[in-house]
Amino acid sequence: MGSTCPKCHQTIDDDSICCVEVKYTWKCRSCGKLTSGFAVPYGRCFMCGGQNEVLEGYRGAEPEQVEIVREAVQYELDMYHFYRLAAERTTNTQVRDVLEDLYSKEQDHLTELEEKYHVHLDQDVRNPSGAVDQLMSEWIFAGINFEDTGDHVLVLYDKAIAMEQRTRDHFKTRAAALPPGPQKDVCTELAAEEEEHVSILETERDQFRRC
Repeated sequence: MGSTCPKCHQTIDDDSICCVEVKYTWKCRSCGKLTSGFAVPYGRCFMCGGQNEVLEGYRGAEPEQVEIVREAVQYELDMYHFYRLAAERTTNTQVRDVLEDLYSKEQDHLTELEEKYHVHLDQDVRNPSGAVDQLMSEWIFAGINFEDTGDHVLVLYDKAIAMEQRTRDHFKTRAAALPPGPQKDVCTELAAEEEEHVSILETERDQFRRC
């Protein structure tokens, strides 16, 4: 029958878990700001952009499965913001269409993870303020000149491919080490999705080079 989520009051499947009350605490290595939540984009401080480190993790029931879900949400959140911000900044209509399509896919999958595992991310994590967007852009796109109408496209493709490959390889390794079950299924699904994204990006990059 499953249990009930304490926040949305919907039924939680027997093969799932509820992360609504799971919180991690991070401290910025640069300014010392404390942040609490399930995931933070790029593991960075919203105040100064410094790198966060975990002060307190999750020690409750099913810690391994909760950590896999947190990793899945974290990786999806990172790519979600990458595509969202890149699409807003590029001046190339061809690459903007590709980025917006991938942003939409990441948005849908992030929502699926939230619904399945009852994560209920805070709105400022998915939709931060303009000041936070600007701060994120500074470290995400460091060294990329968006005013260069040609070169910035290839740099964006290369950076996106590297990020997707990193995520794919992480979850392929995770899946290979796990026994059959929900945890392995989550990792396998994520690896397959990122493999698809790598293929899309490589195809589009090759087409752009031939133009």
